[in-house]
Amino acid sequence: MKTEAWTSVNLKESIENLCKAARQAARALARTDAAHIDAGLEAIAQELEKRKTFIQEENARDVEAAEAKGTPKSTVDRLRLNDKAFAQMVLGIRQIIALPSPLGAVLSERIRPNGLVIRKKRVPLGVIGFIYESRPNVTIDAAVLCLKAGNATILRGGSDAFRSNMALAAAIKEGLHHAGLPEAAIQLVETTEREAVPVLCRQSDYVDLLIPRGGESLIRTVMEHARMPVIKHYHGVCHIYVHAAADFDLAERIVINAKCQKPGVCNSAETLLIDEGAAKEFVPRIVKALRDHNVEVRGDERTVELAGAALRAEVIPTTEADWTTEYLDLIISVRVVPSLEAAVAHMDKYGSHHSDAIVTTDEAAANRFFELADSSALYWNASTRFTDGFEFGFGAEIGISTDKIHARGPMGLEELTSYKYVVTGTGQIRS
Repeated sequence: MKTEAWTSVNLKESIENLCKAARQAARALARTDAAHIDAGLEAIAQELEKRKTFIQEENARDVEAAEAKGTPKSTVDRLRLNDKAFAQMVLGIRQIIALPSPLGAVLSERIRPNGLVIRKKRVPLGVIGFIYESRPNVTIDAAVLCLKAGNATILRGGSDAFRSNMALAAAIKEGLHHAGLPEAAIQLVETTEREAVPVLCRQSDYVDLLIPRGGESLIRTVMEHARMPVIKHYHGVCHIYVHAAADFDLAERIVINAKCQKPGVCNSAETLLIDEGAAKEFVPRIVKALRDHNVEVRGDERTVELAGAALRAEVIPTTEADWTTEYLDLIISVRVVPSLEAAVAHMDKYGSHHSDAIVTTDEAAANRFFELADSSALYWNASTRFTDGFEFGFGAEIGISTDKIHARGPMGLEELTSYKYVVTGTGQIRS
């Protein structure tokens, strides 16, 4: 699937032209004040509101096509731009407008013995390539966050949302035009050809950073071909560990929320680990609660044994593959572990270091968990569903980084910037 404009020249040339234009736009944005950028964001919001009917019609075509080819319901739900989702998308833009600009902030200042004043100032990254799947609202989140941080953006969405993304990109372009900002500041790769991803990954002369957000095959393709830095939004195999000293009422609420509130997202829980000290009482209780919420329960031998005669048939024995699977559905794997250390060892071996939680009334155990576990977000007595830029107070987010360098966890405005040193002297020379 592609637009007519992309059939006149080859794919490589089309993407290279896009990237060159983005580089020029990035230079212009770096000299644009925060108020002008905010005006551009408001113009985009207004243009989306004007075009709501058309955008939703194009989105309905995407949804219909996805349903016709048997796309899982959870994925279709993420694709759908109903009135509520559309309103939240536009509201998200205005919430980002209300946030202070990160640009120009002095991160540190020091005066050297020779009198040199060295300041570290926040600046845009430049050109960001964002490669993602489904969820057309991500098109807007990524575009406006990058723009607020002074960056130009190249968006490459998935085939499932192609019509939706084209309609959204047209609104963005018109909003930029009305605000007098370079239209190349936010551009969409207007084809779903798979070769577009490797080609974009090779544009290191023009693109400063790539952010892939999607399934494992997409991430691996980007990592294999990228010639510039990459920040991964990798899959979310998130864990809830119910400690021996857990409040079982609290644990049940957290597990049900983390699994059921929105199962098709990366911060939902995929594995439940139950301490041996809590297992005899908690296993049958949580298996029943999960089944009451239509969750398919897959359990290790100890979980099957402790589920009891009435529930044993409700638990499907796990395979080794279950522990590394991001279900994105009403399915959860359950394992009984002998200790907190064993729980963390399980997370290290099978998890994605996205979001993990402990439920306990023992503060020392919680602190030990925080010390040992190595994930982008760790929780004590709270659902993993809070790993989200909005919930963290960042406005929106461009993704959840599972890397450790530059950005980790929800990526908001600050994570979309770099810095430079500005040094003021009075004639100092080095001897």
